Amino acid sequence: MNSNPKEIKLSNVLSIYSRTDLKGNITYCNSYFTEVSGYTEKELIGSPHNIIRHPDMPKVIFKLMWERLRQNKDILAVVKNRSKNGDYYWVTTLFETKYHPFEKRPEGYLAIRQAAPKKAVEAVIPLYKKLLQIEHRDGIRASEEYLLNYFKEKNTDYDTYMKELVEYKGIGAKFFDSMRKMFG
Repeated sequence: MNSNPKEIKLSNVLSIYSRTDLKGNITYCNSYFTEVSGYTEKELIGSPHNIIRHPDMPKVIFKLMWERLRQNKDILAVVKNRSKNGDYYWVTTLFETKYHPFEKRPEGYLAIRQAAPKKAVEAVIPLYKKLLQIEHRDGIRASEEYLLNYFKEKNTDYDTYMKELVEYKGIGAKFFDSMRKMFG
């Protein structure tokens, strides 16, 4: 593990894709995912997706993600991931449920990631630090309560906040929509 982790600069053109089963174990990853993460495809396939979870990420964000996915709702998030050697990278991730083509039941999840906008990263860093402090001191429920109050004070909700933060409109929304169709 790298004792002095540095940020991995992501391509503004390439995207990271992965699919998981319903338990979050990776069933597919594209070559850019292996390149950025530092893991081989063999190491990733079958591993839990949290193999790349960075310790700076508050658990409440993943709790929210899993709650949404289990309700068959998509979720957009700004996420800090960790590579195999300890370096890190920030991504805007769209998580969505994938369905069996004939039975129409959920069969797994798709994550589409691209480089997170700098202003989005700068905005979430203090929020994520605060959420982590609360989690360490008082637990994940207290962190979730803080997060809900945070959005209430801003007169918004999680989805609106994230979409505005990552400018999920226009070309950005079209990008995610076209990738959804491609990996549908």
